[in-house]
Amino acid sequence: MTGSGGVGEVMGRRGRADGAAPIVDCHAHVFTRDLPLVGDAWTAPAYDYTPQDYLADLDRHGVHFGVLSGLSISGTYNEYTIAAARLSPRLRATAIVTPDTDPYVLRKMRDDGVVGVRFQLVRRAVLPDFADEAHRLLLRRVRDLDWHVHVALEGERMRAVLPALEASGVRLVLDHFAHPEPAKGVACEGFRAALDSVQRGRTWIKLAAGFRLAGPDTWREPDITRSEAIAETVAAELLAKAGTERLLWGSDAPFVGYEGRMTYDRALAQLDRWAPDPATRRALSDTALRFYFA
Repeated sequence: MTGSGGVGEVMGRRGRADGAAPIVDCHAHVFTRDLPLVGDAWTAPAYDYTPQDYLADLDRHGVHFGVLSGLSISGTYNEYTIAAARLSPRLRATAIVTPDTDPYVLRKMRDDGVVGVRFQLVRRAVLPDFADEAHRLLLRRVRDLDWHVHVALEGERMRAVLPALEASGVRLVLDHFAHPEPAKGVACEGFRAALDSVQRGRTWIKLAAGFRLAGPDTWREPDITRSEAIAETVAAELLAKAGTERLLWGSDAPFVGYEGRMTYDRALAQLDRWAPDPATRRALSDTALRFYFA
């Protein structure tokens, strides 16, 4: 099967001529066009992007390992993503679950390569109360499993959820540069709250999908230049204030909603602009290895 080699085999490969490809891609999705969708799914891909496709993309670009994010448009239907993680020791995954998910089910997910739960809160009219009993129980179970909570949320709403999540003691990974408001960038109050959370020691931020930073509906626009400019500014701030030990890089392959505008090559080129020093990029990879694969 394409790309299904084990850890030892993969670590011996080189992709880019400079040997500077990331070791871990911390954000990608796999799916087929016939997967079930939630009623408010923001899009419905008309193509398949299978685990074999993703592993082949990793191989083609010299990337060793990948982390699959729970697919928001399929809600709690995690079966396809988990089967992908089970397929190869090169893959890990996060899952979207309800607070009442049986702890035995969660432990089985862990055995199958799941390393955290994803709260996809972007575009949600009402945010969950993470301090209620059901969420406190779930978050405690996440801690007991040594998992993390992967949060996707608009930056202007970040202060509303960080206190309860931090109080639970879980490790947090904030998606997509912590989603600063496009018009405010690094001055966004929620983004500053995210940086404060990083300083308290249990929060990481993903340098992933900079092409989405002009807003959740910019996938309808043909030009992603503005998003890329925002991402470059925010990445510089994150590297300066959070440091490589609290940052993770992800491609967001296969770039749902941005097909034809984003490619894996372009995602790697963006990383090179955000972190032009190969030593910095290697430090990001080392952080990802420790976080997801240790």
